[in-house]
Amino acid sequence: MKILHLDTNHPLLLNQLNDLGFINDEDYTSSKEVVEAKIHLYDGFIIRSRFKIDKNFLDKATNLKFIGRVGAGLENIDCDYALSKNIHLIAAPEGNRNAVGEHALGMLLSLFNKLNTADKEVRNGKWLREKNRGIELDGKTVGLIGYGNMGKSFAKKLRGFDVQVICYDIKPGVGDENCTQVSLSELQSKADVLSLHTPQTNLTKQMINIDFINNFRNNFWLINTARGSAVVTKDLVSALKSGKVLGAGLDVLEYEKTSFENLFSDHKMPKAFNYLINSEKVLLSPHVAGWTIESKEKLAQTIVNKIKVKFC
Repeated sequence: MKILHLDTNHPLLLNQLNDLGFINDEDYTSSKEVVEAKIHLYDGFIIRSRFKIDKNFLDKATNLKFIGRVGAGLENIDCDYALSKNIHLIAAPEGNRNAVGEHALGMLLSLFNKLNTADKEVRNGKWLREKNRGIELDGKTVGLIGYGNMGKSFAKKLRGFDVQVICYDIKPGVGDENCTQVSLSELQSKADVLSLHTPQTNLTKQMINIDFINNFRNNFWLINTARGSAVVTKDLVSALKSGKVLGAGLDVLEYEKTSFENLFSDHKMPKAFNYLINSEKVLLSPHVAGWTIESKEKLAQTIVNKIKVKFC
């Protein structure tokens, strides 16, 4: 079988697939049109987020047996059409779930203890102790929306704290020893912290809007390490200004391109984003919750393992 690699990844991916007898070609720079012209030569390809895999691309991949996506989500792939062509879809959420869980916890603790603003102030010669008095996580209720690989990882990280962890998920029976599954209304009535761990679907796009936010009984903190499209940023800004949302840790933004790079030039910066980057209530990172030294290797190994099980 011939595999085309469209994004650079950990070298073990190529090395181990070579050892398993696959023929591996690399093309990290050609345009989508150039790749489309030769994709019929391949039984599989491996991608991160270089471009969308749409119907036109899949129609030209006449010998394709699988797509490997080195990451958790498959939203850049027309999954229904691929499956209709009996193309096996391989993702690797197991590879970066630990990294996401740790990042979400780090964001939450940093917000609670004002570490980002305090650090900046001390570096500028300000020693403002009362202004930077923090709050403790113990005694809080942490609500998760989405309880798959990422949500479970975050819940596991919270075991060392005296917190109640609850989750809402469209799948029944996903709760475990680390988290109690509840209805959405119960989550909104109890949560002091909301952390998103959902894939990008039609159900989750713009899910966190002003009506959704106002349905929470308590003022709450928001953590989003999932997908930026889930949050309506202008509504989040309104809630931050009113105090309904006490603070937000955002690893992802609705403004992201599919490649997760080059958000926009300064003259096109949305007003809502301008508020976020200037607010002491907000902590931002560039879609790196799942990007650690360890996860890069684990993501690649997960893809190899799944290809091996299916095709060897």
